[in-house]
Amino acid sequence: MNAVGWIIYVVAIVAMFYFIGVRPSQQERKKQQELLASVAVGDTVLTSSGFYGVIIDMTDDTVIVEFGNNKNCRIPMQKVAIVQIEKPNSGSSSGDKK
Repeated sequence: MNAVGWIIYVVAIVAMFYFIGVRPSQQERKKQQELLASVAVGDTVLTSSGFYGVIIDMTDDTVIVEFGNNKNCRIPMQKVAIVQIEKPNSGSSSGDKK
């Protein structure tokens, strides 16, 4: 192969890695940021640990989630631990089901 052939080959490999590896993770990160931006007090959430709870208080990067009917079971956690949100008045969830 000549030099031009090698350059085209390298560019093709880099483009393939971008479209297979980098771009999908950027889209997933953007989707997760949109999900976390829509979180509000009163939403039912699913955490990355598999627990369902209701958000009772929020700050910029943390939420306090109440689990079950026991009002004493309130746990502060990072927003990034939320993987699915269900708004109180809607029957559909806005997160990914895995």
